[in-house]
Amino acid sequence: MYIVIIGDIRDSKKIQDRFTVQKTLKSILEEINIIYQNDIAANFLITLGDEFQGILSLPNHIMEIIHYIKKHMYPVSIRFGIGFGDISTDINMDAAIGADGPAFYAARNAINSLHDSERKLKGRSSDVKIDFYNMDDRFLLKESVNALLSLTKIIEYGWNENQRRTVWEMMDTGETQEVCAKKMNTTQPTIARRLSDANYLVYIDTLELIKKEMERLMELYD
Repeated sequence: MYIVIIGDIRDSKKIQDRFTVQKTLKSILEEINIIYQNDIAANFLITLGDEFQGILSLPNHIMEIIHYIKKHMYPVSIRFGIGFGDISTDINMDAAIGADGPAFYAARNAINSLHDSERKLKGRSSDVKIDFYNMDDRFLLKESVNALLSLTKIIEYGWNENQRRTVWEMMDTGETQEVCAKKMNTTQPTIARRLSDANYLVYIDTLELIKKEMERLMELYD
C-alpha cells in the first residue's frame, strides 16, 4: 500500500507573480524530499503549473509534510488530496510522474471533492482530504479522519496572524512558552493567551489523532 499526495494551489490564476510562487514551491518540495526521504517512495515535484505530487511508503509524517508546505507557502493557499492504495506501475524514486494506480485515483477523487466543497461552502471548506480505492469496509475510518481534518481547518480559520505565528513556532520548535516568548520578543502570558484563543491544545491533539488513524488505516490494509 502507498500514499499519494496531490497538492493544488488555490486560485492560482489570481496570483500575480506566479513564477515566484512556482519557484518557491519547487524549492520547498526539494527540501521535503531531503527531510522525509525515508518515507518517500517517489519524490515530490511540480507536475503542472499549479499542481504537484509525491508518493509515500509510510504514513508517519503525512501531516508534518503538509504543515511544512502550508507554512512555507503561506499566504498562498493549497489544497491536498491524499490517496491510499496500490500503485499499478513501476515507481521511479526520482519522480512520481508516470506512476499510476488506485492510490492516484483516490488522491484525485479527494482533490475533486475539495473543489466541490469549496463551491458549496464558498471557500470555507477543508483543505485536506483523504480517500482510498476499493476499501469500502474502512469507510467509517475514512469519514472520521476527514471530519477531524475539517475540524483543524475550522480552527485555522479562526486564527489571526499573531496566533498563527505563535502556533507554528510552538509546533516547529517544541519549546516552552517562555522560550517562545523570548524568540517572539513578547511575554509568556501573551503567548499563553494567544495559544488559548487559537485552541492550540485541541488543534495539536486533533493532529495527533489524525496521525494515529492514518497509521491504523495502513495496518488494517496490511
